[in-house]
Amino acid sequence: MNPQQIVNQATNKFQQSLSHFQEELKKVRTGRAHPSMLDSVTVRAYGTEMPLIQVASVTASEAQQLQITPFDPSNLQAIAASIRDNPSLGMNPMDDGRVVRVPIPPLTEDRRREYVKLLNSKVEDAMVSLRNARHDAMRDIDQAKKDKQIGEDDAKRLEKQVDEVMNTTKAEIESHAKSKEAEIMTV
Repeated sequence: MNPQQIVNQATNKFQQSLSHFQEELKKVRTGRAHPSMLDSVTVRAYGTEMPLIQVASVTASEAQQLQITPFDPSNLQAIAASIRDNPSLGMNPMDDGRVVRVPIPPLTEDRRREYVKLLNSKVEDAMVSLRNARHDAMRDIDQAKKDKQIGEDDAKRLEKQVDEVMNTTKAEIESHAKSKEAEIMTV
């Protein structure tokens, strides 16, 4: 394997970990309504399970309310039932015959702390993923050194490059986590 490929492969893995972490952050609820809160909802429409985004548009009409406008009004009841029956959301939608409104209850202090704990576990998962990617890259560098593909100096340089990329990605994850925690704790 080309020595630069090792660094590029590690960089790609670090970026994948970062993107996965950012997607996971979207699932952590804050005190405000956000359309991505309902990304995990599937609706029984036209005889199959479909993601909510394929059967309706979701908007945050107010800071504490989501509005769901179905593309086909016949799916209105199924959308409301899917949201109501999803235990991880804990939301009670109301439909007025044209749209579904989902009031977002304000978070209690205890719930906020639970979400911060959940956030911290997601941060730790991301860090484990980064460490695993770094470990794989270091193993590849050691193997290339043993196979005499690279010298001692090149190995040290590659290890330093991998560590720099990892530290940058780690700082980015921590930055995202801090801003999300501030958002969660804001009343």
